[in-house]
Amino acid sequence: MKSDKKSVTFFKQKSYLLAAGLMLAAVLGMTGVYVAQQQGEKQEEAKLESQAKEQLQQQHDQLVEKEAPKTAAVDRVIRSHNDDFLDEPDAISPSKDTLTDKEDETKDTEEQEAESEEEKEEQPPQESVAETSATPKQPELHFDAANMGWPLEGKVLMSFNKEQTVYFETLNQFKINDALIIQGELNAKVSSVANGVVSNIEYDNEETGCTVTIDLGDGYSAVYGQLQSVPLSAGDYVEAGAAVGYLSNPTKYYGNEGPNLFFQMIKDNETIDPMEFLQQE
Repeated sequence: MKSDKKSVTFFKQKSYLLAAGLMLAAVLGMTGVYVAQQQGEKQEEAKLESQAKEQLQQQHDQLVEKEAPKTAAVDRVIRSHNDDFLDEPDAISPSKDTLTDKEDETKDTEEQEAESEEEKEEQPPQESVAETSATPKQPELHFDAANMGWPLEGKVLMSFNKEQTVYFETLNQFKINDALIIQGELNAKVSSVANGVVSNIEYDNEETGCTVTIDLGDGYSAVYGQLQSVPLSAGDYVEAGAAVGYLSNPTKYYGNEGPNLFFQMIKDNETIDPMEFLQQE
């Protein structure tokens, strides 16, 4: 009887071990199927991602090929402008004599104004002609694209490009650039590219500092950034070549580029390439 009980116990233990082995094999089998399924899904995702990248690359290559003639033409113009500027390295550097002359002129002007004020005090009061005369009417604005001049003499550091990214050294990244970045000297004069009326002056723009926007007429506007000593007010009429302001130290967005002018053109609220209008020297 004891032998029979031992035999039964042995077979029961053996059955439990066999059942446990079968369950373990089933679990391993299911795990293998799950892993294989996951790997298949990852391979399928990688395949789809690769196909999407190929399609995007093809579209990009087609766009670059389409825009290549226009981009090449603009690059030739910029290179020509920069080469001309490099031939005259002192073009944007005001001499000490020039600065001294300006200081003397300022002093003379102040002395003349002081003398004029003294003469006015000595003379009896007279009726002001300006009060009775009509306010002069500003000329009607029409943008003359054929005669637009450069706002600053300097090398073009970054060209306008809304199709491809441009490298920004200070930011250490590539991004779209919707303006011309023109190198210049601190305190260099920035000129109006055409006749216009000041539509806005922003003194503390985080990216472009003191920024002046001038309406040129016919839906065109010019934007001048990174300025100081702006001699204008909103509503002022500005003739082509007149001072819009003077270059300031760059903002934190352009620290490595040094003093430079942020120059942007807008047509009907859309930024456009200024190089399409700037006269070549």
